[in-house]
Amino acid sequence: MPTRLAAIAVAACALLAACNGNNEPSFEGAAATTAPPTTTTTAAPATTTTIPPPPPPLAGVRAPVVVSPRGVVLPVVGPDPGGVRVGTPCGATTVLANGTPVTASEVVLDAGHGGDEPGAIGPNKLTEKALNSAVVAHAQAVLQEARVSVVLTRTGDYRMTLGARTRIALALRPRAFVSVHHNGDPDGPRDTPGSETYYQSRSADSKRLAGLLYEEIFKAMRQYQVAWVGDTDAGAKYRLNTRGGDYYGIIRQAAGVPTSLVELAFITNGPEAELLARPDVQQAEGRAVAMGILRYLRTSDPGSGFTEPYPRSTPAGPGGGSAGCQDPAL
Repeated sequence: MPTRLAAIAVAACALLAACNGNNEPSFEGAAATTAPPTTTTTAAPATTTTIPPPPPPLAGVRAPVVVSPRGVVLPVVGPDPGGVRVGTPCGATTVLANGTPVTASEVVLDAGHGGDEPGAIGPNKLTEKALNSAVVAHAQAVLQEARVSVVLTRTGDYRMTLGARTRIALALRPRAFVSVHHNGDPDGPRDTPGSETYYQSRSADSKRLAGLLYEEIFKAMRQYQVAWVGDTDAGAKYRLNTRGGDYYGIIRQAAGVPTSLVELAFITNGPEAELLARPDVQQAEGRAVAMGILRYLRTSDPGSGFTEPYPRSTPAGPGGGSAGCQDPAL
């Protein structure tokens, strides 16, 4: 009789959905001799790991730039029987057998410093190299969402010479090349952000790019209320060396490509460093850089914030050379 009762209950469960939490019949008040419910074990679905295909071989490939299997962007020096000969981040050359060719890009973004060259460091231990990389990543995302092709000079935390950075830009000939930095050693307090953008002294396109970048960066930063610092000639400007050429190597060496170096804020100023450590502020900085570039690419806006720089006698800060540089794994 219990067996027949169980069968009836199972049928009732199927018709009336009167089942317990285990999807088995619920026998409220059933006799103790009722057979125990059957335990059903469901095997977990098999998981498979998809291994991405290796980068294609580069022998016979013609491209100005390639990306190594580890994601390092490298300018092509010339062909080689084993692949292509490329310039390394430290300024040497080597042969790369496999990689992804890059034939063109509208924009090249450069995250300043890297590796054992941290750049300026805030009182909160925030390093410029890490902050620059975060801002560049946000700018890249905004530009790509706007369907603008972007290549980064530095894709990880490794050292890179100024020559290696500019060789990527010169190889790709983008419409805009922007190097992202954060400043130190201000003249003193300011009521507004001391943001600076630099342009090539002999390039009207570079000047317009710097003016548009300054507008967007200044607008983005002034929404925050902190004790700002800066130089008395903050704004969009050029700077010359003692020979009358452009002072900053990345601007001077990239001649022929519209270039701007941006100093978004002063990381060495405590209140600004605390602000810059916030992810939402880093995102706002990146968006400002991207919007300045988009306006340069898609409008005829002239830019603003241009200022006449005062003469400076201090040499450029250390870094950007090849002495002691160790290339990352490619």
